[in-house]
Amino acid sequence: MGRDLQKLISEMTLEEKAGLCSGADFWHTKAVERLGIPAVMVSDGPHGLRKQDQEGDHLGINDSIVAVCFPAACATSSSFDTEMIHEMGDTIGQECQAEDLSVVLGPAVNIKRSPLCGRNFEYFSEDPYLAGKMAAAYIQGVQKWDVGTSIKHFAANNQEYHRMNTSSEVSERALREIYFPAFEEAVKKAQPKTVMCSYNKINGTYSSENPWLLTKVLRDDWGFEGYVMTDWGAIDDRIDGIRAGLDLEMPASGGENDRRIVEAVQNGSLDEKVLDTTVERILKVIFSYVDHRHTDAVFDREKDHEKAVAAETHCAVLLQNNGVLPLKSSTKVAYIGEFAEKPRYQGGGSSHINSSKVTSALESGRNKNRNLEYVKGFPADKDEQDEAELQKAVAAAVSADVAVIFAGLPDSFESEGYDRKDMKLPKCQNRLIEEVVRVQPNTVVVLHNGSPVECPWADKVAAILELYLGGQGVGEAADQLLFGEVNPSGHLAESFPYQLEDNPSYLFFPGDGHTVRYAEDVFVGYRYYDTKKMPVRWAFGHGLSYTTFAMGNLKLSDKKMDDTSRVSVSVEVTNTGSVKGKQVVQLYISDRNGTVERPLKELKGFAKTELMPGETKTVSMEISARDLSYY
Repeated sequence: MGRDLQKLISEMTLEEKAGLCSGADFWHTKAVERLGIPAVMVSDGPHGLRKQDQEGDHLGINDSIVAVCFPAACATSSSFDTEMIHEMGDTIGQECQAEDLSVVLGPAVNIKRSPLCGRNFEYFSEDPYLAGKMAAAYIQGVQKWDVGTSIKHFAANNQEYHRMNTSSEVSERALREIYFPAFEEAVKKAQPKTVMCSYNKINGTYSSENPWLLTKVLRDDWGFEGYVMTDWGAIDDRIDGIRAGLDLEMPASGGENDRRIVEAVQNGSLDEKVLDTTVERILKVIFSYVDHRHTDAVFDREKDHEKAVAAETHCAVLLQNNGVLPLKSSTKVAYIGEFAEKPRYQGGGSSHINSSKVTSALESGRNKNRNLEYVKGFPADKDEQDEAELQKAVAAAVSADVAVIFAGLPDSFESEGYDRKDMKLPKCQNRLIEEVVRVQPNTVVVLHNGSPVECPWADKVAAILELYLGGQGVGEAADQLLFGEVNPSGHLAESFPYQLEDNPSYLFFPGDGHTVRYAEDVFVGYRYYDTKKMPVRWAFGHGLSYTTFAMGNLKLSDKKMDDTSRVSVSVEVTNTGSVKGKQVVQLYISDRNGTVERPLKELKGFAKTELMPGETKTVSMEISARDLSYY
């Protein structure tokens, strides 16, 4: 249905136009019933719906509908699989249509500047190229269903400490090379319906009233067509915000800011044409949903649960393995740690899902008649040592062929609203792992965490499987991965330093509560470790398999390129092992001219391909002039 939005706006009163620029309540836009403008609902949840039918909040406190929790971004990014995340977005888009949700608030693409950021579990990566490609694929999946996405938090929101008012002091080069590209890629390739601005200031100016950010960069440079909304309560001066390019204030402001908009137009300090443009952007997105309702959309929770299980099997990263994995079905295995029975599979705060079902690794194993003994060992929700449980765990490990310790960070250790104090696992878990390894060399550690942890026992254990926060299917996925029903194929989307002090932001994060200096500039994550030749526990892009791969016959389509041409890079990949597996080919560029201070290498291409034993495939990727450029 074609609508004449400008005619519609001409029929609105000044008060109606001002009113449309803020929410009606926590989750709905305002309706103008006399003109046929309906209210629409938005919902939290990049990795599942947090639709709150009753009282709303943005911290995950009140109940929401029963929904399906998919793997969080810390996990999905580790898949290096744009097809998988596109399918996940497609599923969530259909769920939104079935639940009458016009916009899902995500994906979140802020860069993992420090491993301590409390929301790292819902951010993709320390690398902007990977984050951008994953975000664009997810957005295209959701928006196939005429449901909007809200890419967030624009921009330089890399900590929770004083996030409402801290100023991120960062160079334009670092913004353009590190903190903007994921947003830019998503806008140019997928055109999200909305962009959510961050709470913080950037170089002294709030994101919500920053014309350079919201108009010059976002709209003029990148061509963004939708509306910009605030994070919940991320408003300082409402009139400056409209002038800067901020459209929708969320949630409701009790009419106070609506009145200010009316007064500003009446006294001439705000041009009504600017307000009309703001209203038109909002209406365009509202009607793009309202005029394309999919009444046949179904939220099949059982079917979508199976999709969540399958997704996590693509995401988990096998960090190390001396051959103990995969386990044989006849192997006598001791499962130790309460995460085996009560997995931690999602983060805390605004993205918290009321999950339809959760099957633990222990339950999955028992359903398949695995030869398992279970000992709690330590609790999943706190750092508390129980000596009797510890001794039971050691005894179980001695009598088993293999001990599998399900470790991780309790919910309270990482959440929206605060940053972590350190990178450590609970002391009770580290001690138990050390005690078990003493008596059982075949010890496997399975991790449930949203961001890197220090692993002082890593060199002593036989294998480590990183599940991240793998959604409600994480237990079933863990069983399939441990017993070789599925071959792990995830690769780290972030570096795991040996210790927190190695991180390039260590001396500057999180600032003094007023400002935070991004003094490491473009040297974030592996860009720093590689350039400094600093060893890490596990590198960005690292991931093992139950098979082996060989790569060779690298070819370029051309030896020269200019600003407009593209060069194709191809390589042959062979599965040299005995089982089917997926390999992630990663393409990095390196500056050989020494023209400017640049990182040693930067990711500029990746492709995931599945190979049968002995099979060879040719994988191709393209490089553009922009991929080789610096700002």
